[in-house]
Amino acid sequence: MTSKRLNYYVAAPQAMKAMMGMDKAASESVLPPSLRELVRIRASQLNGCAYCIDRHTNDASRQGETLRRLVALSAWKETSFFSEQERAALLWTETLTLVATTHAPDDIYAEVAAAFNDQELAELTFVIASINAWNRFGVGFAMQPE
Repeated sequence: MTSKRLNYYVAAPQAMKAMMGMDKAASESVLPPSLRELVRIRASQLNGCAYCIDRHTNDASRQGETLRRLVALSAWKETSFFSEQERAALLWTETLTLVATTHAPDDIYAEVAAAFNDQELAELTFVIASINAWNRFGVGFAMQPE
């Protein structure tokens, strides 16, 4: 982890311990690891977090995600490379990442909720919230991929 700014692990170790706990919980979700990584990458793309894009693209590749899908992720709506559940997850990711603009309307919620059971939807929302929190650290402290 390299940063042009402060090292937040050193500056606020207790807060970072809580963040790591949140990240651990998100990683233990019932959702498939590949779906979690797609969500993390897409949110990071929207937030402009180069560090997180790099990290989660590498994680997804190690888990078997294809280059074709990773490259097309920013244009997922225009491709047929993603399953209906993945498309719903990406829609929810964009909706919640851009919540100040979208306000998570009922029609989008209904579309997403149709693709997941209650536990999956709650955990998907948690994964989205978690990566958005990490993106704030990555962007705010100018994290750079190593």
